[in-house]
Amino acid sequence: MKFSDIKRRLLALNTTCLCDAEKALRTNLRVMDPDIRPITQDLQLVGRAHTISCHEDFLTVIKGLKEASAGEVLIVDARRSRKAVSGGLFPTESRRKGLAGIVIDGYCRDTKAIRQIGIPYYARGVHCAAGTSDRIFATQLPVTCGGIVVNPGEIVFGDDDGILVASDDQFAQLIPLAEQIKASEKRLEEKMAEGISLLDMLNFDKHCSALETGQPSKLQFLV
Repeated sequence: MKFSDIKRRLLALNTTCLCDAEKALRTNLRVMDPDIRPITQDLQLVGRAHTISCHEDFLTVIKGLKEASAGEVLIVDARRSRKAVSGGLFPTESRRKGLAGIVIDGYCRDTKAIRQIGIPYYARGVHCAAGTSDRIFATQLPVTCGGIVVNPGEIVFGDDDGILVASDDQFAQLIPLAEQIKASEKRLEEKMAEGISLLDMLNFDKHCSALETGQPSKLQFLV
């Protein structure tokens, strides 16, 4: 599957459907630590990873920002930095260059400005004091971000619920099932809007009875 097709289909999905598909397919989809939270809301993130490593210093983030190409996502491993390694100017430049977004395993600042810029932006937290700009670290090598390894060029997909990372082939495997799951959830929502109980559309009682007697069972939708 071409990246353009993967991107188009991902943007019609969400991270939760992909995670549900992963339960069945076990493709080794990587899910970032939930402490990496969106600073901006209601935005989806899809792009290839452009990786950056730094510590208490944001000069390498500028280097990565300079080197990154349109459509890429800056993935910053701040290596437990206690000060901010990105502020409002970096997402402004990212939007000018056409980057897909920024993910920082570390702290950022200028959050009001970041929200107004409107580019997908994630961080572990917020700190008003910035790091130094005196040291160059590495870019475009495997980094640890949100508790998972991210390699340059891998696909990053995020929304308000979290961030996923995988290869093209992994996402190509997951997308068809995730689309089925989303369609099923839409049918359930439509039925519930008509007044049908969620419990009437689940094998809840049968599933619980099976578990109580030690029988194998799975919770399933009946529509």
